[in-house]
Amino acid sequence: MKDLVEFIARALVDHPDQVRVEQVEDDRTVTIELYVAPEDMGKVIGKQGRIAKAIRTVVNAASAGEKKRVLVEIIQ
Repeated sequence: MKDLVEFIARALVDHPDQVRVEQVEDDRTVTIELYVAPEDMGKVIGKQGRIAKAIRTVVNAASAGEKKRVLVEIIQ
């Protein structure tokens, strides 16, 4: 999941070298933290959060076979 989010984010932003993705796991959830440059936040979130929602939808579809809930957080 981490690689998938990183690939999508790097394709969207103007500063792909500043994209960083970390994965934090516990018993029931996997949290993927996406860090981008401050000027790229709007590109990753999109109008009314549409891009962020699309990223979350793709990640949820890719993790359908796993028994853990996957959360994507976009952090500046």
